[in-house]
Amino acid sequence: MAPPSAIEEIEGVVQRIVKDDHVRWWNKPNLRSLYLLLVPFCLFIESTSGFDSSMMNGLQALSYWKEYFNHPKGGQLGLLVACYNLGAMTSIPFVSIVSDHVGRRWSIVFGSTIMVIGSIMQGLSQNLAMFIFSRIFLGHGIVYAIIAGAALLGELGHPKERAFLGAMFNAFYGFGALLGAGIVVRTVTIPNDWSWRLPSTLQACPSVIQIVFAFFVPESPRWLVSKDRSDEALAILIKYHAEGDASQELPHVEIAEIRKALEIENDSRKRGWSELFQTRGMRRRSLVAAALGLFVQFSGNNLISQYLVPILAKIGIEDSHTQVRYNVGKEAWGLVVGIVMAGITPRFPRRRMYLIGASCLLAVYTAWTIAQARNRITGSKESGIAVLVMIYLYSPAYCIAYNALTYVYMVEIFPYYVRTKGLSWFQLWARSAVMFSSFVNPIGLENADWKYLLVYVCWLCFEVVFIFFIFPETFGKTLEELTFLFDDEKDAKEQLSASAHKALGNPTTVEIHQTGEKAA
Repeated sequence: MAPPSAIEEIEGVVQRIVKDDHVRWWNKPNLRSLYLLLVPFCLFIESTSGFDSSMMNGLQALSYWKEYFNHPKGGQLGLLVACYNLGAMTSIPFVSIVSDHVGRRWSIVFGSTIMVIGSIMQGLSQNLAMFIFSRIFLGHGIVYAIIAGAALLGELGHPKERAFLGAMFNAFYGFGALLGAGIVVRTVTIPNDWSWRLPSTLQACPSVIQIVFAFFVPESPRWLVSKDRSDEALAILIKYHAEGDASQELPHVEIAEIRKALEIENDSRKRGWSELFQTRGMRRRSLVAAALGLFVQFSGNNLISQYLVPILAKIGIEDSHTQVRYNVGKEAWGLVVGIVMAGITPRFPRRRMYLIGASCLLAVYTAWTIAQARNRITGSKESGIAVLVMIYLYSPAYCIAYNALTYVYMVEIFPYYVRTKGLSWFQLWARSAVMFSSFVNPIGLENADWKYLLVYVCWLCFEVVFIFFIFPETFGKTLEELTFLFDDEKDAKEQLSASAHKALGNPTTVEIHQTGEKAA
C-alpha cells in the first residue's frame, strides 16, 4: 500500500488534533458558554419557520379564522399559506450582500427585526390583503436570519461539534412547530378573533430572543479574516477552540487555513452571482444545492406540515379539537425524532445518509398512498389508522437526512466567499418548492384526492437516482479543505496544504504574543 501523500498528511492535521482531544464540550467553560448562547441566538431561527407552518395548519381548524377570511379553500387557502415563502424569495438577492457586509450577527438581527414587525402586523390584520402582506413581510425577514445563522454555526463551532450544531439547526424547527401547535390548542377555546390573532402575534417571540442575544455572541472568525481583522479572529479561536491557551496547535492551524483559503478563493473568483457557475466544481455545487432545495421542500413534507387538517378530514377525523391535538402530537413526535437524528446522522458519511433517507421516504409514501386509496375506496377504518401511522413514520424518514444534514451539507460544499450566495441559491429553490407545493397541495387534495400522492411517489424515485449519481461526499474534512473539493481545484488544494504545514511546523510566536493577552 502506497504511503500517504503530503496533502493527505496535512488534511489529517485538524482531524488528528480533534481526535486527540478527549475533553467533551460541556467540560470546557468557554466553549460551553458559547454553545449555550448559540441555542437562543442561532438555533431558535428555524423555530420561527416551524411556528409558522404549524400555526397555519392549526388556524385552518379555527372557526373564527375561517369566518373572518370567508372560509378559504383550494387556491385561496394555498395563497394564504404560500405568501410567506413568496416574501422569502424577495429577500434572496439581498441576503449575501447584507451578511457579507455587516457580518453574520447583524444580518440575523436585521432579519429578526423584520419578522417582529411582520408578526405584529399579522396579529392586527383587518382584512385578507393585510394578512397576506404581513405574511410576505414575515417571509422577507426569515431568510436573512436562516442563512446567516447556518453560516455562523458552521464557522464558529469547534471542528468536533460543527456537524452536530448544523444538524441541530434544522431540528429546532420542531421546537417552534410544537410551540405553534400547542398555542393553537389553547386559543381554540377563545370565543372571538383573538383565537387566531394571539398565535399570529406570538410568532414574534423567537425573533425577539435572537435580537437580545446578539450582543453576547462573537462574530464569525472567517468573516473577520475577510475584513482584515485576523487578530480578532485568532483571539476568538484561541478563546473558544483552545480555552484561552494560545500555545495550542488547533487555532493556529485553523487561522492559517482560513487565511490561505480566503486568499486563494479571492484571487481566483469572479464577483457577483456569476461566481456560482464560474468553474466546473462551482457548477456542480450549484446543481447539488438547487436539487437539495427542491428535495428538502418537495418530498411531501409540506403536505403534512401545512395541510394536516384537510388530510384528517378525508379519513373521517372532522372535529376541530381533535384535529389540533393530532397536530400537537405530530409536532411533538417530530421534535423528539429531529433531535435524536441530529445527534446520530452527522456521524456518518453524508451521501450514504441522503440515500437511506430518500429511500425510506419513498417506502413511507408508497404505503401511505395505498392506505389512503383503500380508505377512500372502501371506507375502511383500519386503513385510516394506517394513514395516521404513515404520517408519523414520515418524521423519522425525513429527519435521517433532509432535516439533520441540510445546513451541515450546504455549509460544507460552499467555500467562504460564496457561502452566503450558495445558501441563498439553495433557499431560492427551496422557497420556490414550498410556494409551489403550498399553492397546489390543497388543489390536488381537493380534486385528485389520494391519486395526488402518486406525484410525490414518482418524485421520490427521482431523488434516489439523483443523489446516487450526483451528490459528492464531504464527510471528515474541514471547511477549508472542502473549499477545494473537486478535481479542477487540486492546485489550490496543494497551496492550502503547504500553508497548514507551515503553521503546524512553526506556529508564529508573534501571533501568540499579540493575541494571548486578548484571549485570556
